[in-house]
Amino acid sequence: MLSSNKLSSNWRHYFFALLLCWGLVSQVNAQNLQQGFGHELFDNAWHFALGDYSDANNPGFNDRSWRILDLPHDWSIEGKIDKNNPSGSAGGFFPTGIGWYRKTFKVPEDWKGKQLSIYFEGVYMNSEVFINGHSLGIHPYGFTGFDYDLTPYLKFGGDNLIAVRVDNSSQVNCRWYTGSGIYRHVWLDLKNPVHVKHWGVYITTPKVSAEIATVQIETSVGNTDKQVHTVIVGTTIVDTRGRHAATNKPMTIKIAPGTDTAIIQTIEVQRPRLWGLQSPNLYTARIELTTLEGNRKPSLQQIEKSFGIRSIQFTPSKGFELNGQAVKLNGGCVHHDNGCLGAAAYDRAEERKVELLKKAGFNAVRTAHNPPSTAFLNACDRLGLLVIDEAFDGWRTGKNKYDYALYFDKWWKKDLDAMVLRDRSHPSVIMWSIGNEIIERKEPQAVKTAKMLSDEIKRMDNTRPVTSAMTTWDKDWEIFDPLMAVHDVAGYNYQLHRAEADHARVPSRIIVQTESYPRDAYANWKLVESHPYIIGDFVWTSLDYLGESGIGRYYYPGEPTGEPWERNLFPWHGSYCGDIDMMGIENRSPITEVYYIVINSSFT
Repeated sequence: MLSSNKLSSNWRHYFFALLLCWGLVSQVNAQNLQQGFGHELFDNAWHFALGDYSDANNPGFNDRSWRILDLPHDWSIEGKIDKNNPSGSAGGFFPTGIGWYRKTFKVPEDWKGKQLSIYFEGVYMNSEVFINGHSLGIHPYGFTGFDYDLTPYLKFGGDNLIAVRVDNSSQVNCRWYTGSGIYRHVWLDLKNPVHVKHWGVYITTPKVSAEIATVQIETSVGNTDKQVHTVIVGTTIVDTRGRHAATNKPMTIKIAPGTDTAIIQTIEVQRPRLWGLQSPNLYTARIELTTLEGNRKPSLQQIEKSFGIRSIQFTPSKGFELNGQAVKLNGGCVHHDNGCLGAAAYDRAEERKVELLKKAGFNAVRTAHNPPSTAFLNACDRLGLLVIDEAFDGWRTGKNKYDYALYFDKWWKKDLDAMVLRDRSHPSVIMWSIGNEIIERKEPQAVKTAKMLSDEIKRMDNTRPVTSAMTTWDKDWEIFDPLMAVHDVAGYNYQLHRAEADHARVPSRIIVQTESYPRDAYANWKLVESHPYIIGDFVWTSLDYLGESGIGRYYYPGEPTGEPWERNLFPWHGSYCGDIDMMGIENRSPITEVYYIVINSSFT
């Protein structure tokens, strides 16, 4: 466990001064909840302490000596790197442990009758959230968002305490650096009894042409009141300049108490500005719920949802098509950390990653091996970067003693739903990935599991294909045909040389290389360009990352050999295998430089 006296105050001051100098600290203007509803950032002025405290969930606990900080926050990056830290080479030898967060806030008296919830974008890991001493629940997975209803336990007109216990002490629980703490944003949501549900807006564009596009908006409305409500749903679409693009005739519905209703609206946009790699045009759907009260129509809720108008299609004969044009995916894999900032998902740092990827010539990214931050996907939408959105590194069989295999059976559905419901309106997301190099891939049960995961995704979003990353370290390969058959796109890790023979055996298969060595870049790209059924190649990795320490290092004769899973390679704490290093500098050998010149010339 990491104790507070191991933190260097000098390092801490230098660290935050560096953040300010680089302009990477997020500044988000919170919406005013005084209008009776809204979505307000809840990042500021949390009390934090390392260690475990048995009474820290209670309002009367004295936390005046605790550190005050703003979120996002990663306490591991602030700690001392040590070869004996239990995170080991997988976690970059950073400290982990247990930590507590507490925040007191006032709830106005006039919020009675409304619903107040708290939404965490990401907490690593095994978080337990309390409101005024009441436990709201435990969320094990550190990479998916979750929310809780605070309403039953609130003190209206007085002070209320949110307390969060974060337990990252069981190590090793991941194969790369995860960070520790509330490392993504936290939000408060104030809603009326009739409201749009969390992640309740789903936007698709089923018909797209240069002349006209059909936009379908599905809005899930819930009624937690004890009476029937008549609700009017109106939607307006505006472009990036705020100009009116289209609207619909408002729909009037009745919602019974304690029920949810999905409202589907279809709106046509004339001469749409399509979302693409060079011109990532975005629109905003402004959705308003109003109700009938005599001659009045008071507003219940207003929501804005960004989206892009674009079409995607995957076929063996034409490969991947974006807006009717064939596109080869020149992709890179990324983990979620931000180098010296750790796992803290500052908006500007997440955006900078996308800028670096675009500048380096990538047109696609795979979020290995977990859902990314919302800020990262927002940047991909704005800047035009395609995304394979990945859910898990493993399923039921673990790769480390304390990893997600412990939670898979109980939590897979909730975590998969969280990824898809959150991300399904992002135009940048073109594929869902359900796993990476699954240990049990040779077992018949793996086929059933893959189908179970794919079916669940298709229940929520049937507009994108499902893939996962497959590989082999022996001679077996064709035995994976039944497993690949339950995917829409077959993901190959380091196995693209098998693609031509596989196509002869299974002509219907669409192939993407989900991971590749930089040394094989030229040969891989020749295969991608030569065959329509091979839609792209994703290098490991595009951005360097913390953890898997020294996996890509170069060593001279006489220096320690081997990989990080074979021996302790301390003091290496980064992977050293990125095309772009942790400072944002492109780090390429002469061979890979020639490869990128060839690829980039094919895009221009």
